[in-house]
Amino acid sequence: MATVELRFSAQPEHVRTARLVAAAVARRAGVDEAVLDEVRLAVGEACSRAVGLHRSNDVTSPIHVVLTEEDKSFSIEVGDEVPGAVVAAAGAAGVPVTGDPAPPAEDFDDVEGEDEMGLAVISGLVDDVEVSAGEHGGVIRMSWPTTPATVLP
Repeated sequence: MATVELRFSAQPEHVRTARLVAAAVARRAGVDEAVLDEVRLAVGEACSRAVGLHRSNDVTSPIHVVLTEEDKSFSIEVGDEVPGAVVAAAGAAGVPVTGDPAPPAEDFDDVEGEDEMGLAVISGLVDDVEVSAGEHGGVIRMSWPTTPATVLP
């Protein structure tokens, strides 16, 4: 199992780098070329969301991205360190959620509305997505199937 880990400060300009690295690692892992744009877009949305959460909650720790190549799949985890934020918006966006229960819908404000929209976009791009949250922050885990490399004789 090959793993690549990225950590970057919560600055919007670093999202592009995360997208490019994710696409390159996904290609190397065997993700279908037709799906690479979806990988790029989903990672961009997840990282932008994490950057926005960190900045709006004055969290100074880095965003972390883990890209993992497994036997028949490629997964990406984008983590933030904002406790409970992911669960509220994910539940409202219809994304499978594990972790702490979501607050009532009336607790949403504009920032959470944008968060909900970003999670809805991700769930539209990725068939296998899971959102989890806890007291130390949240994680969006996305995965795609891979095709084994053809070995020519």
